[in-house]
Amino acid sequence: MPPALPDIPTEILTVTLNPSLDLATSAAEVRPGPKLRCEAPTVDPGGGGINVARAIRILGGSATAFVAAAGPTGQRLLSLLGAERVPLAAFEGPGETRESLAVTDRSTGGQYRLVLPGPVWSRARAAAALRAIVAAAAPGGFVILSGSQPPGLPDDFAAQLSRRLARRRARLILDTSGPALRRMASPHEAPLFALRMDTEEAEDLAGRPLPTRKDSADFAQGLVRSGVSGMVIVARGGDGSTLATDALRLHASGVAVPVVSSVGAGDSFLGAFTLALARGEDAGAALRKGSAAAASAVMTDATRLCTRADAARLLSRVELTEV
Repeated sequence: MPPALPDIPTEILTVTLNPSLDLATSAAEVRPGPKLRCEAPTVDPGGGGINVARAIRILGGSATAFVAAAGPTGQRLLSLLGAERVPLAAFEGPGETRESLAVTDRSTGGQYRLVLPGPVWSRARAAAALRAIVAAAAPGGFVILSGSQPPGLPDDFAAQLSRRLARRRARLILDTSGPALRRMASPHEAPLFALRMDTEEAEDLAGRPLPTRKDSADFAQGLVRSGVSGMVIVARGGDGSTLATDALRLHASGVAVPVVSSVGAGDSFLGAFTLALARGEDAGAALRKGSAAAASAVMTDATRLCTRADAARLLSRVELTEV
């Protein structure tokens, strides 16, 4: 197992507490009953924060991936990240790192994503992870907590992390789901720097449909003004992404491209968005780059992310408008 923490705090730190070893394959047809003869799988390190760090590296930047890994599967995952030259801050997670499987039905092009649960965390392990993340974060830097929370982790983990990072002036960006997202969508002591969610998650929180960009902007700005986060981003699928702060309401359009796989689009968006902010660009420029990277990602197969060339090429087709 690599050292528990990097020697020097990093400007961008991504956090993955529920990583997975992602296997992707295809079969001529996916249906119940007969054995499904699959192609040789591709294997990638997976989990929200891991993929964000990988996307940042693809796009020419650098982020350290804080990864809670355990057992032989965890060691294999860390080895794959090392082979991609992603800087690591490895943390000893509980149990055994999970696996996930994506199977594409070649007869229809449909993709089936089978996601296993991660190991259960204890309170002591969660507290240790909290201390380790704060120690690895650079004062004034960005910390991206992305992906599902593992079983046993308290729903207010992100709130605890936000409070502690605020003392180091580090900025927390959150992209999660379920009870953890619902907990953070309520006002709390240390507002997030940025909160990202997709439209389905936003509609669940809002308790109503959000069919238009204006609806998304109204909802996002309401969260900002209630003290949840300094900015809120709602991903609207192929339509692009809407961002709101207290004073800004922006939308970056999607780009019409051939869709091969939706895996990695959100992580590619977050990687490009955060990298742009870390380089001193404004929220509008970062939103456009995020949208271009997301469009690039859906053009790649299996568990692949964006490509640097496509993200740069598609940027000119992303329109930024006020909402």
